[in-house]
Amino acid sequence: MTTPVLICDDSALARKQMARSLPADWELELHFAEHGLDALRQLRTGEFELLFLDLNMPVLDGYGVLEAIKAEDLPVMTLVVSGDIQPQARERVKALGALGFIRKPVDTAELSELLRQYGLYQPAETAPQTPSPARHPDTALSLHDYLQELANVAMGQASDLLARLLNVFIRQPIPRVAPIARSELSMAISAVESGECYSAVCQGFVGAGVSGEALLLFSDASIGEMARLLRYDDATAAPDVEILMDMSSILFGAFLKGLGDQLDIRLGLGHPTVLGRHQRVDVLLEHHRRQSEQLLCIEIPYELEHHHIHCNLLVLLTEESVSRLEQRLCYMTE
Repeated sequence: MTTPVLICDDSALARKQMARSLPADWELELHFAEHGLDALRQLRTGEFELLFLDLNMPVLDGYGVLEAIKAEDLPVMTLVVSGDIQPQARERVKALGALGFIRKPVDTAELSELLRQYGLYQPAETAPQTPSPARHPDTALSLHDYLQELANVAMGQASDLLARLLNVFIRQPIPRVAPIARSELSMAISAVESGECYSAVCQGFVGAGVSGEALLLFSDASIGEMARLLRYDDATAAPDVEILMDMSSILFGAFLKGLGDQLDIRLGLGHPTVLGRHQRVDVLLEHHRRQSEQLLCIEIPYELEHHHIHCNLLVLLTEESVSRLEQRLCYMTE
């Protein structure tokens, strides 16, 4: 008996990886959706037994899809597949009716066992056959697609660490990946508010042909509230630079480790450096403006729910790193 299955994820790489993770001997009728509204349209007009649902998507995110499925009583079982692994994310999707939660990148053995436990799949007695190409989305992948999904998973790991430390929920943005001239960096940062002052920390990294630097821009308006969340004693309040170093240590370390693990590269970190404090972003990034090098920029604006705290993480990859990353893309998707 063929099982109709829908995979909803805005990442072409994630859709392909999810399809490849499904048991080879499972008889499927596989469909794909690129965002939540597309998934709901297909769920309303077709019959699907199972939905694999990403959370972090444009147009309509996974939470919105779960709310609509619940409100409309759409007859489909849903497994959330996400890089957002915060405890509250798991709790929220379960409360909205999700059958289970699978973290990215997907472990094929764990997925098969979960499907078996839910009665959706029974392993064949004979050796599984290689799945046909028709089960895979016929989509060409770009370096942008590749890096955006890797950044999404690494971002989720960094957010989980910070959320557990601070006991908060962190809203997950969609990472922005774009080539940019180093001289234009300060003008391209989307999350920075005009006129507001920031403090910044940078840290270089290198490993197996991939190199660059990570930048953390932290709003001055967020410093006091962050100090309270970090449980600094008011009587002996930590200086701003200590807060910056604590935040950069958490986010740089977790994000770059998550990125390196997916690339199968160990990224070594240099010493963090405070670029400046209480200044406009264009002043903080003045040394970049005088250089013409082309970069590949990953931008992630972090916001803490119910707190007036936001910071911007930038990962700047050198031009020489691009060819290495393209080689890894071919290896991972072949």
